[in-house]
Amino acid sequence: MGRERRRAVTSDGPAAAPRSKARAALDVPRETSIPVRSDVDVVLARQKGRELAAALGFGPTDLTLIATAISELTRNIVLYAKCGRIVLRGIEQDGKLGIVVVARDDGPGIPNVAAALQSGFSTSGGLGLGLPGVRRLTDEFDIVSEVGRGTTVTVKKWKQ
Repeated sequence: MGRERRRAVTSDGPAAAPRSKARAALDVPRETSIPVRSDVDVVLARQKGRELAAALGFGPTDLTLIATAISELTRNIVLYAKCGRIVLRGIEQDGKLGIVVVARDDGPGIPNVAAALQSGFSTSGGLGLGLPGVRRLTDEFDIVSEVGRGTTVTVKKWKQ
């Protein structure tokens, strides 16, 4: 059986409004999209997220937190939905730089989101630290899930 090689899709998109001096000095792709189907994609998403965060100027501790959050979100896609997508994007708001990570799948959805966000809750027999851990590691956390339709988790981390 052959191995499939996956690449992240990077898009600079249409011309954008002028960026701040801090952002303009960086040659950072506007958005990177990584299809997720296997554990190999967990590693790729983590690597691409860490590279983007480093280009945005995040320090070593935040790089680790961001990479860990991306790993957890990507593993959840592989474990529960089998396939999905991670989208990474640099953002700027009120002069602050940050990174946004969107984990999207068309899997079974989460029947009880409130329970899934409680530490120790797991449907897979794990430690139940995934989503609650991601929420603790990031500055902003949003989850939308519909049973039978899939889940989208959006997180942001701001450069301090």
